[in-house]
Amino acid sequence: MPGPMGPLARAIGLLAVFALVVSACGGEYPQSSIDPHSDFAETIHGLYWIVFVWSMVILAVVWALLAYVLIRFRDRPGAERPKQTHGNLRLEIAWTLGPALIVVAIAVPTIRAVFETQPSDPEGAMVVEVIGHQFWWEFRYPEAGVVTANELRLPVGRPVSLRLSSADVIHSFWVPMLGGKRDANPLVRKPEGEPPDYNWLHFTVREPGEYMGQCAEFCGPSHSLMGTRVVAESPEEFDAWLESWQSSAPTEDPPDAASLPEGLDPILVQQGREIFHSQTCVACHAIQGTNAQGQVAPNLTLMGQRTKIAAGWLDNSVEDLERWIRAPRDVKPGALMPGVGEAGGNWPATGLTDEQVRAVAQYLSSLR
Repeated sequence: MPGPMGPLARAIGLLAVFALVVSACGGEYPQSSIDPHSDFAETIHGLYWIVFVWSMVILAVVWALLAYVLIRFRDRPGAERPKQTHGNLRLEIAWTLGPALIVVAIAVPTIRAVFETQPSDPEGAMVVEVIGHQFWWEFRYPEAGVVTANELRLPVGRPVSLRLSSADVIHSFWVPMLGGKRDANPLVRKPEGEPPDYNWLHFTVREPGEYMGQCAEFCGPSHSLMGTRVVAESPEEFDAWLESWQSSAPTEDPPDAASLPEGLDPILVQQGREIFHSQTCVACHAIQGTNAQGQVAPNLTLMGQRTKIAAGWLDNSVEDLERWIRAPRDVKPGALMPGVGEAGGNWPATGLTDEQVRAVAQYLSSLR
């Protein structure tokens, strides 16, 4: 029989466990809160490190004292009983002042961070209205008259002020790499002449890229599927996107195959356009420059440019669009959109055939 595990073997085992745990900290995570890409996130990250360092210092001191006591006063054959202490004024003062100083060292940068992340009116900030719905995000750009959904486009280097509210229940807007987390609350009726109370989130994106976000307040059966994506790009690219949105009115002429993205059939695209604009789709959805002017569901202008659908849950492909149009509640429980065979949002089932579903999906994919 092998003997008991020796100290060296135990040390090796502990090191192996430690290495396994540390390995979980590697890699790139799309919703990491310790990879800041805005001034807001950098402020929060700096505060996090201050608290973390103090925590590690306290942990090291406690462990060192514990190790000293365990070794110095361990029971040994023939050892005398340690001296019994029944009060030590200097020690009591030390363990009262020490924690108080640590609290001050943490409180001062915390208060500073609160003021830095709560400016009253950032100079030159672009205001974007963020409205939470079950279970998707609506983004409105008052300066440009643009309304879109689930993908928030922002220019790098320009201050942004997000004005948050909700159309139904409490949501919480959170994009970890850009910092924050702010509740989007239903607006409370105020006396006439008093402005509504909004929550605000102010930041400036430092680097271009795509940043994933998530609703951080339980809001119903598909809360975990209510994602968002922030696309940060250069000011020139952002202005080009605004211009393409404002000039994206589709024509009534049949689409030319050469102008369509690869894989789309011009005949199906034309059929899908006719089906979409003759169905109840237009009562809920809006498409710039068409008879579709609904306000209760995601705006579908430039739908084909988006990378995701269903608030980030599905890829924006024709196949996934078909899946979503056919049975939205199979993808997101609680979704209000009606499907082919199921009613939703006080609307009856659409009753579309498979061929009609395919045509509508191709039409939406062509909106670029």
